[in-house]
Amino acid sequence: MRTQLLELMEKRMQQCVADARGSVLDEKMERKTRLFDKRKAEIVNVKARGNILTIEKQEETEEVDYLVHFQYFIKQKDHFYVEEEIENRKGIFYKGILIEDKEIIAPIQADEAKLLTNEQEEREGIWRYTYDRLKAVQYAEKWWNSYNPAYHKFEVDCTNYISQCVHAGGAPMRGYPNRGSGWWMQNNSWSYSWSVANAFPRFLESSKQGLRAKVVSDASELKLGDVICYDFEGDGKYNHTTIVTGKDSNGEPLVNAHTYNSRMRYWGYEDSTAYTPNIKYRFFSIVDGQ
Repeated sequence: MRTQLLELMEKRMQQCVADARGSVLDEKMERKTRLFDKRKAEIVNVKARGNILTIEKQEETEEVDYLVHFQYFIKQKDHFYVEEEIENRKGIFYKGILIEDKEIIAPIQADEAKLLTNEQEEREGIWRYTYDRLKAVQYAEKWWNSYNPAYHKFEVDCTNYISQCVHAGGAPMRGYPNRGSGWWMQNNSWSYSWSVANAFPRFLESSKQGLRAKVVSDASELKLGDVICYDFEGDGKYNHTTIVTGKDSNGEPLVNAHTYNSRMRYWGYEDSTAYTPNIKYRFFSIVDGQ
């Protein structure tokens, strides 16, 4: 069982390395190599390590849930960096033979309740802060593949993680205890805007005090500590959130994220299993509070 999974992992890694490409084994890896070609970047080496989580045995089959931690060593012009990604996968064995292997896709979050307007929140007063982008990025790097025990952990954790990063940069919470108001996590409770991917950008678009952001038209305008929201299906509902933690040689953002834990990943997500041609992005640059 372990041997077959290791062999499959090795084949997937080899598909990514430019001078070792063969037939298409994995569509996600094929998209990744095309993406790097488009960016004039090269994956010069790939490392991976796996960890089996559970084994569910039936009469003639076994279902194995496991994690794979990939490290992609990337050269772009004269710049080298490492992109990392965690995949949650399931292997299905029949009579000891691996017959199926797939990435486990996280569930889509339910829609949030209606958020209160800024006029309803004016009684809370003015919240001032200076956004410390370095601290936000440092937090994002520290916790990209683990979970701060000071906060609640969600199955779909992307927006919760980004909220923590932005809060570490100095953005103040406000609105407690109304879940439809402000942006906060306190006393084992939280606002929809803190934890739900579709609520967070709605809050950023309307907030006039405390945590605020301006929408920019192009990803290259984002700075470290800024935020990208993703509508994978292009249906007007946001599914994912990332934070900018670096730039590549072309000045394009590299991002960290949870749920599909990753760091220094190219912002476009064309290599994601969740990607569709209808994807839409929303780029938010965090501004100082006033």
